[in-house]
Amino acid sequence: METPVSEKKTPGQRKKNVLDWVEELVIAVVIIGVVFTFFFRIITVTGNSMAPNYSDGDRVLVTGAALGVEQGDVVVVVNVLEEPIIKRVIATEGQVVDFDPDTRAVLVDGQPVDETQFGLENGITDLPYSSFEVLEFPQTVPEGCVFVLGDNRSVSEDSRYQRVGMIDTRNILGKALVRIFPLDRIGLAQ
Repeated sequence: METPVSEKKTPGQRKKNVLDWVEELVIAVVIIGVVFTFFFRIITVTGNSMAPNYSDGDRVLVTGAALGVEQGDVVVVVNVLEEPIIKRVIATEGQVVDFDPDTRAVLVDGQPVDETQFGLENGITDLPYSSFEVLEFPQTVPEGCVFVLGDNRSVSEDSRYQRVGMIDTRNILGKALVRIFPLDRIGLAQ
């Protein structure tokens, strides 16, 4: 069956269709670039300080949108150590953090934090014995800051250490939303 003359595309029309397609592709790439620059980022976890919830090599989708940071949120922090770190917010501004050496519990405002809500056991936290200088506790979290800990406390360099200390919220790149890799562990941030 022959195509009617009125339906055949001239070289100029084909060129216009290709240019339209290229224009749409460029717009899509720019939109994706803007979204992943200002709203979402994919971060690769380095180390095992957040095990068992996040392991070395995991890829996590992080939102940088202006969402308030709350106790229990997993955040990515920049400008503290050489590379970004991923940690859990334990206390926010104005709260008092301490540790109970007998029960190995983290205390916030005098109450033990129920860490089972984060998929962890209670009583896993000690003040570290380390060559790094450790903060003295109890500590009140200053205005505009948060106190963070890694889920794997025995290997985590976190707010217990003077080198990291209290985290200025301006140094929080974003909150973890979803683990996207490895594929067998895809799921919402815990």
